Amino acid sequence: MLYRPVPPRHADNFKILFVCTGNVCRSPIAERLTRHALDTRLPVRAAGRISVESAGTWGHEGAPMEAHAATVLDEYGVDSGNFAGRELLDEHVVDADLVLTATLDHRAQVISMGHAAGLRTFTLKEFTRLVRLIDPATLPAVGQGAEVTERARALVRAAAALRGWRPSVSPDSDEVDDPYGAPIGMFRHCGEEIFDALDPVLTALTGVPGPRPQDSAPTRS
Repeated sequence: MLYRPVPPRHADNFKILFVCTGNVCRSPIAERLTRHALDTRLPVRAAGRISVESAGTWGHEGAPMEAHAATVLDEYGVDSGNFAGRELLDEHVVDADLVLTATLDHRAQVISMGHAAGLRTFTLKEFTRLVRLIDPATLPAVGQGAEVTERARALVRAAAALRGWRPSVSPDSDEVDDPYGAPIGMFRHCGEEIFDALDPVLTALTGVPGPRPQDSAPTRS
């Protein structure tokens, strides 16, 4: 198989790609929660330098977000509209600075596509686990001569360096289960898993803590 060479990355921009199976449940939730958090925590100029996308290894091309997934986002006060599913393509991996997958199988599929993706592809929970081990003081400080993109790249490098040193307790602990076809309660559990995994990542990436737990809890009618 022939692989396209990876082009030089633009230092002024940073792209996060979330990957699951159908791109209608887990990765859309992660994408929209991340976009909302970046826009909330960062100034407009800095937030605009980080793009967030999602795709699926068996993506339902053009499909709307699953209704329960949209409900979960709505309960978090996050926009769920104007979404269309995508099948994961080579160009998505080539363009991504950080790929966060729902499961180990998704991670393996991304890495198997080539494009030097191994050092920038993690499961979401794996990345969270590694990020918790990184001293924030070792990362470039945003607003003190460093851009948020510089800090983001340093975070990915540090996490990749730690991966072999701190294995997970069990493979399952690094995965987010698929709620597709399940009742709304399973989707809410999935949303909580993703939210809890994203919060320390976004704090480390931006240097800005998220809201207090009681302030970020979803609102349910």
